[in-house]
Amino acid sequence: MKITIVAPLEGIAIAARELLDKRDFGWPGEIEVVQGVLEAGLEEALKAVERGADCIVSRGFTATLIARNVTIPVAEIQVSVFDILRALKDMGDVKLPVGVVFNRIVQFDCEKLSEMIGIPMRQIYIGDSVFEEKIVTASREGITTFLADAYSVRMLKGLGKTVFPIESSEDAIGRAIVDAINLVTVRRKEQEKAELFRTVINASDEGIISIDRDGIVNVFNPAAEQMMQISSATAIGKPIGDIIPDDKLRDCLTGEKFEAEDVKHIDDRVFAIKRIPIKLNREVVGAIANMQDVTKLQIFEQTVRQKLNAKGLFAKFHLEQMIGSTPIMKTLKDRLLQYAATDTTVLITGESGTGKERAAQSIHNLSKCKKGPFVAVNCAALPEHLLESELFGYEEGAFTGAKKGGKEGLFELAHGGTIFLDEISEMPLPLQARLLRVLQEKEVMRLGADRVIPVNVRVLASSNQDLMGLVDDRKFRADLYYRLDVFRLHIPPLRERSEDIPELVRGFLERPASFISSVSGITPDAIAFLQQQPWRGNVRELRNVIERLRLLSAGPLIIVADVMQELAIPEHKHKDEYLSSLKTSEDLEKEKIGLMLEEEKYNHTRVAKRLGISRSTLWRKLKGWNSPT
Repeated sequence: MKITIVAPLEGIAIAARELLDKRDFGWPGEIEVVQGVLEAGLEEALKAVERGADCIVSRGFTATLIARNVTIPVAEIQVSVFDILRALKDMGDVKLPVGVVFNRIVQFDCEKLSEMIGIPMRQIYIGDSVFEEKIVTASREGITTFLADAYSVRMLKGLGKTVFPIESSEDAIGRAIVDAINLVTVRRKEQEKAELFRTVINASDEGIISIDRDGIVNVFNPAAEQMMQISSATAIGKPIGDIIPDDKLRDCLTGEKFEAEDVKHIDDRVFAIKRIPIKLNREVVGAIANMQDVTKLQIFEQTVRQKLNAKGLFAKFHLEQMIGSTPIMKTLKDRLLQYAATDTTVLITGESGTGKERAAQSIHNLSKCKKGPFVAVNCAALPEHLLESELFGYEEGAFTGAKKGGKEGLFELAHGGTIFLDEISEMPLPLQARLLRVLQEKEVMRLGADRVIPVNVRVLASSNQDLMGLVDDRKFRADLYYRLDVFRLHIPPLRERSEDIPELVRGFLERPASFISSVSGITPDAIAFLQQQPWRGNVRELRNVIERLRLLSAGPLIIVADVMQELAIPEHKHKDEYLSSLKTSEDLEKEKIGLMLEEEKYNHTRVAKRLGISRSTLWRKLKGWNSPT
């Protein structure tokens, strides 16, 4: 960044350089000083622009001339009362009236200053008037001595007048430099905003057309060019009616016959158009149209459906693949078998990464409807309007862009099988009401339809949130919660079953890798270290860590140092020191049970149930730990 000071007087140039030598303006760029008056000053300014100057600082007529001929900001050095006083001092003993020549009105009154110092002065504003006429008039009134800027000094000397130049103080130059810095800063921010706006508009896949209050096109992005087959060079600057005769965008300017949303046919293509007036302080100053190619929207919609269907039409996971032999996992598997034998709704709870969908697939593959489809949908992955159409389907013409002939919903696709509603806590309240009706009536109604379709579907749902808490906060319907919470299956977090980690790790290491790996196993110390980690991402996080270790470890065995490096844990100074710090399995069990007791508010029955052991077994463990050794 650069600021160039074009000094019309040598004294101003000297003062500017001295000021820059001793004062830090906090400007990260360069500030240069050049000298030139009027045409010579303009020439210096144009050269500075070519060198990359962001702002010009100058004074008087020279500043005015530069401002008329450059596209960058110009900050003017203002003449101050101190500059006038210094010029009067340079004149010596003055008795006759003094004419002070300015090219525009200044910030102080010379005549009031005259009264204060006892020297008769008269302000003479040249402006765009004829210079010689103004001076001749002043001379007739008895003014023979003048103070003036560089341009006026030259003109007055040509007329044979006595003239003294008005130099600028360092203070006045400093204020102009600060003004220049502020101008450049503001301009740079505006340029950044404009570039951001331009980039967003041009990068959009939607056609965007904007007009000003007179109906002149000022934005016509590349997507609009492609849709309309009109170049932006042709469109911008032209009346919108000359570009698109029946655009209706001009209606936004007056509010007459204004249609916010519309469908437009161009050749064999269909576009959805949304028009919005642009308002500034409640005054309409323009309008903008947003265009979407309905054909592309349909292709996108079909792609989403294909991905959903590809994921959910069959269940790949079986109960035998569920790793874990701890009491809590044995209880989980027994309960899963019991639930699979029924047709009742099951609510699967647990933290992210615990394997809720795998549990749902296991239930489906053990149930009577295992030969039917298994359809999975993530309720948090789709916006409300798309989720509704995906779940319940729609009829032809139900909304703009609806597929010809309509589309069956996921409940219809799951007929005779299972639908798994993952992250059901994220389902919007209006859809919860529709889902409740499906669960109660065993029938769905497509969007835009007037008839119901019976469905035979088993519903499995999952959530990693406290649904009862959401019910209390009125973010989840209580009636739907109790309709879903018939059978509950809680998947424990990995930290509650750390004894299963060795088996899990071995299972992950036995899987075929998609890359060449020299790792064939893992040391007991590394397993013990893995068992002490919190695993906030649960089994999913553990699986990802092992996968990375298979790739990055030198092998053939994964060691403690490998795990510590992967988990970004500082290494201990001595291995023996680290090994002595490892907690025993009994210590880990104590910590786990202690945490459960706190979570269940010391209700021993609920803790024993979570551990998959009897209440008397839990009591004996606690008694043994509390007894003196």
